[in-house]
Amino acid sequence: MRERIIHIVVIIVCVTLAICGTWYFMRNNGEVVTGTKKNVTIKEDNSISEAIDKVYDAVVVVDNYSRGRLTGYGSGFVYKKDSKRGYILTNYHVVEGADEVKVELTSGEEVDAEVLGTDEYTDIAVLGIDPDVVTTVAELGDSSEAKLGDTIFTVGTPVSQDYAGTVTKGIISGENREVTLENDGQEYVMEAIQIDASINPGNSGGPLVNMNGQVIGVNSVKLVESSVEGMGFAIPIEVATAQLDKLENGKEVERPVIGVSLYDVNNIAALYQQGIKLDDSIKNGVVVNSVEADSDADKAGLKAGDVILKIDGTDVRNSAHLKYILYKHNIGDSVKLTISRDGKVRELTLQLTKKLGD
Repeated sequence: MRERIIHIVVIIVCVTLAICGTWYFMRNNGEVVTGTKKNVTIKEDNSISEAIDKVYDAVVVVDNYSRGRLTGYGSGFVYKKDSKRGYILTNYHVVEGADEVKVELTSGEEVDAEVLGTDEYTDIAVLGIDPDVVTTVAELGDSSEAKLGDTIFTVGTPVSQDYAGTVTKGIISGENREVTLENDGQEYVMEAIQIDASINPGNSGGPLVNMNGQVIGVNSVKLVESSVEGMGFAIPIEVATAQLDKLENGKEVERPVIGVSLYDVNNIAALYQQGIKLDDSIKNGVVVNSVEADSDADKAGLKAGDVILKIDGTDVRNSAHLKYILYKHNIGDSVKLTISRDGKVRELTLQLTKKLGD
């Protein structure tokens, strides 16, 4: 009997202590939640909405009309505004062949646009619109400050105009890419930023934007192959804006021409046909096939059979790469050529005085 009483007392003491402990904890450390609701704020650290807001209304759809019919479209963005007009950057290929161009604003309004200037080589065009319809001007950033892995996003019109204003997000996948393209049978090299953000036909000309809402590139090319996915390219904003003063005023962009015909060193068939045999040590460069009389190349002393190995110390990979290096220079500049002639390496100074079209 005594043991039973002790057992009951122990149980009562334990229950009492449990009740008191729970009350004490709730009074001093806890919260009473029964029968109440609390407002919960979710913070999305990865949201890019503030950056999007800075640029979104500066982005437009660019419509290409020929003979009164819509023949193509792309994207663009307002980068400047003055008392005369709003200025839009887009790609050359977006407005190529157009006899009329219109732009659609994020408000849905469609307005006439004037093609002020184009540069086929850098795939850039500048359009002008009524400044009164411009509500937002995009801020231009510095692509050289961007790093591999930085978060970026694009705004544009992929696939169809029904998807105008589409935002896609990704990272910078590659820096300082040199992408070789072909246009009308001519190869050329484009300097590009590689991204993995989804871009599709119609995104061309739209802005590539950093997390500060600043434009660091102009979307231009997507590498489309059955075995490749997630590779997009944008023109660095410094390249896109390098000739804006001329393009805004309808002036021609002048690029140097040196007056030679060339073969790539790996074009074995052409070299064989011309009876040109190269030293086995030459792995890169271009072979001079002919030199125009009184050209800059002629004045510098270049001769048929010479192999141009370097320009200003930069290895020349092929003829498209040679143009890429030359086109970084202005008329009046001089460059140093490293050549191979008769098995010996020499250096020549080439003064750039003539331009395409002369």
